Amino acid sequence: MAEYLVPTVLAAFVFAYSLVAVRLDRSPLSAAMVAVFCGLIAGPAGLGMVNLGIRDHGMKLLAELTLAIVLFTDSSKANLSVLRRFEEIPVRLLLIGLPLTILFGAGLGAVLFPQFQILEMTLLATMLAPTDAALGKPVITNREVPTPVRESLNVESGLNDGICVPIVLLFLALTAGEAKGWDIVQLATWLPVQAIGVGVIAGVMLGVMGSSALRMASNRNWIRGSWLDVPTTALAILCFSFAQYFGGSGFIASFVGGMTFGALTKSHKHAVLEAAESVGDTLALLTWFVFGAVLLSVPLRELNANMLVYAILSLTVIRMVPVLVSVMGLGLKLETKLFLGWFGPRGLASLVFAMMMRHEHALPHANMLMTIVSWTIFISIIAHGVSANPLAKLYAEDLGASPEIKLINK
Repeated sequence: MAEYLVPTVLAAFVFAYSLVAVRLDRSPLSAAMVAVFCGLIAGPAGLGMVNLGIRDHGMKLLAELTLAIVLFTDSSKANLSVLRRFEEIPVRLLLIGLPLTILFGAGLGAVLFPQFQILEMTLLATMLAPTDAALGKPVITNREVPTPVRESLNVESGLNDGICVPIVLLFLALTAGEAKGWDIVQLATWLPVQAIGVGVIAGVMLGVMGSSALRMASNRNWIRGSWLDVPTTALAILCFSFAQYFGGSGFIASFVGGMTFGALTKSHKHAVLEAAESVGDTLALLTWFVFGAVLLSVPLRELNANMLVYAILSLTVIRMVPVLVSVMGLGLKLETKLFLGWFGPRGLASLVFAMMMRHEHALPHANMLMTIVSWTIFISIIAHGVSANPLAKLYAEDLGASPEIKLINK
């Protein structure tokens, strides 16, 4: 009977949260914050009702599928006309800001953790480089924030985790001593091409096929009612798993697939996306609950002042300075630059990377790396959750009327 305790607790939490979700949306408490704290209470550090192993493959799969669905649904609603006019912002954030974030993070980490190998420190910086689409949702969906800023943050968070996948895999292999000599060159060149290329191809192909199939079924009245709730969630998971199976980045496939599907789908678009969003929200609640129950209670013994300092730096200067550098010359107002820099929450992608490290490799300082990642995510959940709505409102008021025009300091 004991094996049913965990699903009982998880189901009870999701049910209870759903009853007060709208009320909590109007409060400073985000869904992730509530789930993490409830997980802490139910976990080994609290009541001991949820006891899962940190190496449990199911936890990693839950986080991956959650992120895949969130990426798919968010990109499906992208405003492509606005994105085309302001595409240079996310392009620079990805091509300039992301590499600088990894380099800056590795450099500051080397100062704080001299016992780490340079590869371990670069791996840590890479795991914490991608921003989180799920935690950034309160800003991305806030209509008070100018559309170009929302779309730029959405595209950045949708693609940076997929771009980081081959980098994480490369550093994991190097740190574990699994690649030497010519193998390193091959991995460094082939992994990014494979991960990004297969991800993009899979996303476009499945997005087109999914939209066409849904349109055909709808026109022939083969699908209606409750069955409209099924296709988008299944397609999001298909994009992710298909790309992963063929060695690509499932996260890039999910994001590109969602954007393709959203651009081509006209009829029933709102209905099919709303159902997938509810599934994504439910899985996110479960993921953050388990995160609070397991990942925060286990590495607490390892926590020290330097780790907390690095976690705070990761969410501030390590993120914000590269963003300021990457958007130089675009004429953006200082408020816009700071807003873009601050709203880079760390969440599901960093969690997945950390669990990949624990599952697949035995690194010398694995516990310390896991602790730093876990507490960076925890601090991000609180800091970005509390600040999302107030700062969005303050930013909108600062821009005043015609915010899309006043993004530019001219």
